[in-house]
Amino acid sequence: MEIAEYSLLGVGLAMDAFAAAICKGLSIKKNFIKNGIIVALFFGFFQALMPFIGYKLAETFAESLKAIDHWIAFVLLVLIGVNMIRESRDKTCDIDSGVMDFKSLFMLSIATSIDALAVGISFAFLDKNIYYGSATIGIITFFISLIGVKIGRSFGIKFKDKAQIAGGLVLIFLGTKILFEHLGIIA
Repeated sequence: MEIAEYSLLGVGLAMDAFAAAICKGLSIKKNFIKNGIIVALFFGFFQALMPFIGYKLAETFAESLKAIDHWIAFVLLVLIGVNMIRESRDKTCDIDSGVMDFKSLFMLSIATSIDALAVGISFAFLDKNIYYGSATIGIITFFISLIGVKIGRSFGIKFKDKAQIAGGLVLIFLGTKILFEHLGIIA
């Protein structure tokens, strides 16, 4: 994967965190800058950590599944992308109102980064650089989440569904690209 692909993947994966950050931005009433940075740090950290965990879990099986690794990556990315598009129909923010405690941010960060765990699994099967991939995903998620908090405060949930649709389409595109490259359809 080239830098552009890692970055595109990071943007796609960050869309769930972006949508949640918009909702958090709606609910932050005081210390906006500090709380916005805390939200972005949580989301960025877990989006970086989860691919690494997925990679390490799958590393043991990667060699034995080498013949079908591209199919596994394709299926995982398409399923995640379709799920993100499906979730975009929810026009509400069901995130608790303004609670910035460790437990709620921890749970929300886990929930928005589960798809990154699956991407880490596909990284192991495709023998990709997990350190570079995780760092790129985490950094991009941090900044996109920070923007999401600001948008939530300024515009409400107007962009939440569009972000999830765009993220889902990006993941479907990347999954298809991986499959086509391994099948020799594209170089």
